[in-house]
Amino acid sequence: MTEPKKLIVNLFEMNTPSHITHGLWRLPDNNRERFNDLDYWTELAQILEHGGFDGIFLADVIGAYDVFRGGPETALREGLQIPSNDPLLVVPAMAAVTKRLGFGVTFSTTYEPPFAFARRMSTLDHLTKGRIGWNIVTSYLPNAARNFGLDGEVPHDRRYEIADEYLEVLYKLWEGSWDDDAVIRDRERGVYTDPTKVRYIDHAGEHFRVKGPHLSEPSRQRTPVLYQATGSLAGIAFAGTHAEVVFTGGRTIEDFRRNAQGMRDAAVSRGRAGDDVKFVVQAGVVVGRTEEEAADKLRAYRANQSVDGILAHSSLPVDLTAYPRETPVAKVLEDAGEAGATGRFLPVSGGTVGEALDRIVESREDRFFVAGTPKVVADEIEQWLDVAGIDGINLRQYHSFGTARDFAELVVPELRRRGRLHEDGEPTSLRDRLFGRGDRLPGNHRGARYRGGANLG
Repeated sequence: MTEPKKLIVNLFEMNTPSHITHGLWRLPDNNRERFNDLDYWTELAQILEHGGFDGIFLADVIGAYDVFRGGPETALREGLQIPSNDPLLVVPAMAAVTKRLGFGVTFSTTYEPPFAFARRMSTLDHLTKGRIGWNIVTSYLPNAARNFGLDGEVPHDRRYEIADEYLEVLYKLWEGSWDDDAVIRDRERGVYTDPTKVRYIDHAGEHFRVKGPHLSEPSRQRTPVLYQATGSLAGIAFAGTHAEVVFTGGRTIEDFRRNAQGMRDAAVSRGRAGDDVKFVVQAGVVVGRTEEEAADKLRAYRANQSVDGILAHSSLPVDLTAYPRETPVAKVLEDAGEAGATGRFLPVSGGTVGEALDRIVESREDRFFVAGTPKVVADEIEQWLDVAGIDGINLRQYHSFGTARDFAELVVPELRRRGRLHEDGEPTSLRDRLFGRGDRLPGNHRGARYRGGANLG
């Protein structure tokens, strides 16, 4: 009998009041305003650890959402990813109160050099005993570019070219700069590190010049688990080379399957195996002990969601709310001129403003979303695993800590009965928990080519 496919379960979080559930920070008993408090993160980590979650996935941006209505005012009013704190800094506190929970942190390759980041991630891998992963992003907000001295965004595909070299530098530092047995801690001879087993990397490329050596001694994983969020052609090619876990989606299940297969094919073309990459989707789960309880929660979430927050987050260049609902969308686009042509959620013509707004709001529940009893939720998740082909979910957080507690108390026991979750045995590295193949990058991965100091310079 074939063993049921296991589900990777992460909570989707961000060090901010309003992440992706806009307006819901104001719900009764919501803890979102405590995001500056270290106790928020340690309490959450313990809920997730005891509740059977595999990890917490921490999003991040390094700019403000200031396209909608021509400025950041809407984002500021909504608490929409501003104020926002560094995701890396809360990880050690969460690691100190847990033993199995993994941590995926977001960091951009576009604006900060790789050498200092390499040390930060090695430090986190040490402090977490190998439970750290990195969500590789290239940053997309225009305001982010301006925050680092540029007049505008680096072009999309160019950002991935920079990222590719960024990863090469990191692999050289993490995998090639120190031998596994470089640290000997010989008290009698007074030798901590054998200097013959540590080397410069001497990287000189188009974007970066890094001498080395790496400042941190080898950590449990060396290279953190490599996450990536993408769906573009350049992103798919990049994922084929580098990513181990891809956070992707699509408007339909068919879109997801096509994206996932494209990345598997890209991985195979680079000498990797198709199952070297796992796929995680953002999922909305609203669960209650009865259908009525689940429906009541969903009504409360819908009633409190902010349309302004959704529009600002989408960086919509036109303000649909400034028009009566019966206004044709074609009229809005005509008024907007070139700006309207870039609206991601608007059709070129047809439909009304009211219909467009309804579609924008409803689209947040049109895929990988379920509301109901634990049995209903578990049935749907099994469909996502077995029919859609996902490997895991980043659970959208409607209420802190209600969403995590509901999933832990109601859904996890049902999934465990069905054999769909990893069992909690001895603590492992994040990579070993996800893949069951040990702590280190597999030998067919691009980063492994630098082991032992090979291919440096």
